[in-house]
Amino acid sequence: MRAVAFVITAGLLLAPQASFGQSSDPAWLDDLKEQIAFDKQCEIAYLLNVREGVLGGQPTYEARVQCADGRMFDASRVGSTGYFEFKACEIQAC
Repeated sequence: MRAVAFVITAGLLLAPQASFGQSSDPAWLDDLKEQIAFDKQCEIAYLLNVREGVLGGQPTYEARVQCADGRMFDASRVGSTGYFEFKACEIQAC
């Protein structure tokens, strides 16, 4: 019984430390913020659908950017370096 209590206690003590190792603002988001400010003169109000993945062995990064002035862009990049591609989110009609 003591062994079970020890394992549970140790798990609870170590769990918060594991979450500190994860960044809520990955480095690629800093790159995105700098590039969109320069390329599109966009001050980011907030980000939506922030995703990281892998495609063909290369890391992929995606996010929807909401600018303070109301414009929206879909941003994407394949690879850890290089430039983001921005596509304006516009009204679409079928």
